[in-house]
Amino acid sequence: MDVFMCAGCGAELTAPVSRVALPVHTGHGGWEELHPPLMDPATYAVDPRPSGPPWRRWEDVGEDEAARRGVYAPVYSLSFGAPNRIVIAPGDSRSMRLIPEKCEGYCRGVDGRAGPNLACEGCGRAVATREDDCGMWQTVWLEPDAVVRRPAPGPAARTPGWDDLLRPEHRLPPVETDGSWSRRWDAAVGVALAHLVAVTGARPVTLPAGPVTELLGHAVGRHLPTGPDPRSVGLAGPGVGTPRPRPDVLLVPRHPLTGEPWREPDDAGAVVPLDSGVWAYLALPGETSPLPATGVLPPGVLRDDYPLPPLPWHALTGHPGAFRATLIRLPAVRTPRLREYLEGRRSRR
Repeated sequence: MDVFMCAGCGAELTAPVSRVALPVHTGHGGWEELHPPLMDPATYAVDPRPSGPPWRRWEDVGEDEAARRGVYAPVYSLSFGAPNRIVIAPGDSRSMRLIPEKCEGYCRGVDGRAGPNLACEGCGRAVATREDDCGMWQTVWLEPDAVVRRPAPGPAARTPGWDDLLRPEHRLPPVETDGSWSRRWDAAVGVALAHLVAVTGARPVTLPAGPVTELLGHAVGRHLPTGPDPRSVGLAGPGVGTPRPRPDVLLVPRHPLTGEPWREPDDAGAVVPLDSGVWAYLALPGETSPLPATGVLPPGVLRDDYPLPPLPWHALTGHPGAFRATLIRLPAVRTPRLREYLEGRRSRR
């Protein structure tokens, strides 16, 4: 466990928190909707990418400088803010106050457009940015040059690992209680689609039967063509291994601490990393009925007399912003084939 402290006066600015992987839905929410916190309580993550103001236009930056900053296709503007910002849940912040003149927002909250809007109560130094406007996951972003990390007193937190993905509670349902698609699923599918387009060179694919095709088939069909010589796609990961023969592309989970994709030793084939909760739902069996089969019903028979939950009125398509933001940061997008693919999608909008 760690505590982040003000670099100016040493005041503790967070509760004890332990590091986890940066969620793949960071920065990708539903337009004009209020969102819950991005991070679970008592956790933090680090975003290695530059983020926040100041911003510079693509025309002023140039392709070479953009590539050095991890962007490989034209965008309207690039962030020249600090890399390695630390994100926590707002409830884990301590000893900080809002800076009123920096609390601009679009609609129902603050969006951080003016830069750090939280100051240390001890010395007044600007140390973090609160974001909670509609369409944004609620966050507090600590500025890396304004804070220092220290070990928290007490026992060390357990390090998350692959075994955590096998717990039933790790599975993330794709549908919210109101019958809409999960916002986290929507963003995770957009990110995964970008990786799938990159590793296949925007070529046709075949998906495995079952939940992958049922949930992702429509989205894949919107982003990849049909045709001859498709690449095969399969699910692989901890607890399920790798299908044999190995498909051309594997859908695998991200490690809950490092964010790195799962691989078997000595396997160098193409993989598409998935949000671990989404992967667990697709790969691991779960409860199939909200009511147990009882009485004289034989094993394996499900009751059909419970009300069906509300379901989305449209197929899952994947968050378009998450798709594009991910694809432009993959070096493969510089190939002529994928440049042509991006141009074609841009001209259809």
